[in-house]
Amino acid sequence: MEFFTLNRQDIESQEKQYRTNFINALTGFKSVALLGTQNKNGILNLAIFSQIIHVGANPPLMGVLFRPHTVARHTLENILETNYFTINHILEDFVDKAHHTSARWDISEFEACGLSPEHTPSLPAPYVKEAHVKIGLQLKERVAIATNDTILIVGEIVEVMLPAKALGQDGFVDLEIAGTLTCSGLDTYHKTQKIARFSYAKPDQPLSKK
Repeated sequence: MEFFTLNRQDIESQEKQYRTNFINALTGFKSVALLGTQNKNGILNLAIFSQIIHVGANPPLMGVLFRPHTVARHTLENILETNYFTINHILEDFVDKAHHTSARWDISEFEACGLSPEHTPSLPAPYVKEAHVKIGLQLKERVAIATNDTILIVGEIVEVMLPAKALGQDGFVDLEIAGTLTCSGLDTYHKTQKIARFSYAKPDQPLSKK
């Protein structure tokens, strides 16, 4: 396999779209999901995000990274306005519709992209009915990242819906059974294939496979 090296000057000399694609792909495979929100007037919004991270298990926290708030960002604005949002895993059945939510629609992405909103009594933000893994969150913290003016939104999990067959007795969620997709870069989606699940690592014990 042939390799080549790019230094910082090489990267910065590339045109914008090349540089954006290149840097976005370097982090490897990422979580990708649809964030559901609504504003105080009840207008629904749906947007695809791949900057989603685990923040902590106790309390149960997840984070979403937003680009600088220099233009209208309805998802971010709705979260700050209502304090709630949902994270909905994407399936192969509607991956094209999910990706299409990234367009600049003048109407609700649910309507524009042919996805169905679903509500529960636990929070005002809409879920995606077609999704298998759905997570409802309440805003807990907004963190400004000064280096590039991005914003990390931290939410606490208040509700989770998922297929019973995907939930193991030890709490492990089998995302392959749930049909969850992953992504790389800005526009490429992937199925996964589990290679191994190992025992808890300790220095004085050999690993075993589960």
